[in-house]
Amino acid sequence: MPDPKSSMEEPTVSTRRRFFDVRTLSPAYFGMVMATGIVSLAADQIAFHRIAWALFVIAIVAYFVLWGLTVLRILRHPRLFFNDLIDHLRGPGFFTMVAASTVLGSEFVLLAKNWTIGFALWCLAVVLWLVLTYTIFTAFTVKEDKPSLAEGISGAWLLAVVATQSIAVLSALLAVQVEQPWRLDLNFLALSMWLWGGMLYIWMMSLIFYRYTFFRFSPADLSPPYWINMGAMAISTLAGSLLILNSDDAPFLHSIVPFMKGFTVFYWATGTWWIPMLVILGFWRHIYKHFPLRYDPLYWGAVFPLGMYAVGTHRMAQAMEFHFISALPVIFAGVALVAWAVTFLAYLSNLLRGRKT
Repeated sequence: MPDPKSSMEEPTVSTRRRFFDVRTLSPAYFGMVMATGIVSLAADQIAFHRIAWALFVIAIVAYFVLWGLTVLRILRHPRLFFNDLIDHLRGPGFFTMVAASTVLGSEFVLLAKNWTIGFALWCLAVVLWLVLTYTIFTAFTVKEDKPSLAEGISGAWLLAVVATQSIAVLSALLAVQVEQPWRLDLNFLALSMWLWGGMLYIWMMSLIFYRYTFFRFSPADLSPPYWINMGAMAISTLAGSLLILNSDDAPFLHSIVPFMKGFTVFYWATGTWWIPMLVILGFWRHIYKHFPLRYDPLYWGAVFPLGMYAVGTHRMAQAMEFHFISALPVIFAGVALVAWAVTFLAYLSNLLRGRKT
């Protein structure tokens, strides 16, 4: 039976090629839906509408397939599923379920103009967020056997921030479409989640940066989820920008617009700082240290931040009339599309090799 203890371990060849072996299904595989959905929205904002809709369809199919595999895993291997849920490395990957639901819901709102399905996915995401947040972090607190900081924390922990901010984003999008007082309620929820997500990032990023700089760091430690360092700030930028755009419909938002603008730029600047750093570390990992570059479901966690940076920057430029950065969303939308295509082709190649085996 595979050891579910570490999401950073490389699976064996036979395991890697048995795609439908649900015992080893990564909890973070919903990152595929997150990445596909946000790249779809990034493509739509640069007028690649057909590509956006094609990615939208792929995201829908992937979402239902992954839920089917997840339910099958719960039924067949409940112990493995529970062990993953309370594991310090694999547990945070479950937050991709929340973000995948809200990103897909945002697509239904923005592309399909279907507020009903968007609201249904929002409800599912809120329930998942509540269950996962208090199950995972309670287990991390009370479990007796805990890993060291160097062994137990990774960029995947920031998926909890992404999940929180994704609810803020979808809440802000839905608030525009409902009447008062529900509009006020949704905007207040969006504001609360935005603020909590920012506080959570500060806590977690402090630990991650400490681990970066004061513990031995090997190429294997630099897993793709470290791109969430930037992605968590990009989605925080998006949520803040939507709240600014909604401020005319909520008096309590209008009174704190300067605060929201300041923190939105703070989030964007922090995310932007991470981009060159992550590129440099990527070169160090794969070029200098010759770490093999092959498909891993965790790579969807590197595609998502690129698409989110494009969408978040676009909304910030719109909310604050920052026309001087209007080229950045276009550039990063193109980069995200290329990254998605490469990762998807690698996924298909991996899947076909598994079927041949």
